[in-house]
Amino acid sequence: MSRLRPGRWLIAVPMLVLALATIYPLLFTANVAMKTRRDYILDRFALTDKLRWDNIETAWSSVGMSRYFVNSVIVVSSSVLLLLLLGSMAGFALSQVRFRGSRALFLGCLAGLFVPFQVIMVPLARIMADTALIDTYPGLILVYVAQFLPFTVFLMTSYYRSIPPEIVDAARIDGNSLYGVYRRIMLPLGTPALLSVGILNALFCWNDVLMSLVMMPSADQRTLMVGVTSLRGQYSDDIPTFASGVLIAALPVLLVYLFLQRQIADGVAAGSTKG
Repeated sequence: MSRLRPGRWLIAVPMLVLALATIYPLLFTANVAMKTRRDYILDRFALTDKLRWDNIETAWSSVGMSRYFVNSVIVVSSSVLLLLLLGSMAGFALSQVRFRGSRALFLGCLAGLFVPFQVIMVPLARIMADTALIDTYPGLILVYVAQFLPFTVFLMTSYYRSIPPEIVDAARIDGNSLYGVYRRIMLPLGTPALLSVGILNALFCWNDVLMSLVMMPSADQRTLMVGVTSLRGQYSDDIPTFASGVLIAALPVLLVYLFLQRQIADGVAAGSTKG
C-alpha cells in the first residue's frame, strides 16, 4: 500500500485543483450576491459579514426572474417529455424491429448530431415566423425536440440493442403487438436509460441561451438563462443583483448534479453500449 500512495497523490492533487477551480466561481457568486453594492465596490473579493437576501428577492420579484423561471419549467418539461416519448419509440424500432432501410434511417438520425444550430438558425427562424410560432411555447419546444432528438435516438437505440431480441420474439409469440411490446416490455426495461437521457436533455434545454433567444425574443417570454444575460446590461452597475440572478439560474442545475450524478454518468456511458 505504501508504494501506491505516491501514485494516488499524483491523481488526487490535480483532481483537487480541478474541483477547487470549479467550485470557486460558485462560491464567489454566492458571496457577491450577499453583498450590498457599496460593499462590492469597496472590495469585491472580501467575505460578506452577514447573509443578505435582499438582492435575491429583488432579482426574483422586481426584475422578473420568477416569470422567466416559469417559462423555463414549462418549456423544458414539455420538451423532455416529447424527447423521451419519440426517442424511446424510435430507439425501439431501430434496434428491435426488422424493416428495410432501418440502418439508413439510423445513420440519417446520427447525421443530425453533426448539424449545429448556428447553421440552420436563419432559415429556421424564418419558418417559425411564417408559421406564427415565434414567441410561443410550442415553437421553442419544437426547436428543442428537433435539436436534441438525434442525441436521444442514438442513446436509446444503443441501449435497446443490448436487450436480447429473444425477449421481443417471446412477447410477439404471446400475442403482443409491436405497441404492446413497447409499452409492456421495452419501456420498463428502458427506465434507467430514459432517466439518464431525460436528465441530460433537461440540462441541455435549461442551459440553452441561443435557441431561446432566437425563438423567444420578447421580454415576457424569455427563459431563465436569457433573462440572466439581460440582467448584465440592465444592472451593469449593480453586480450583486446580477450575481443573484446567476445564482437563481444555477441552483436547479446544481441540485440535479448533486442528487442525480450517477444517472448522468450512466447516460453519458449509454452511448458506448455495444450493439
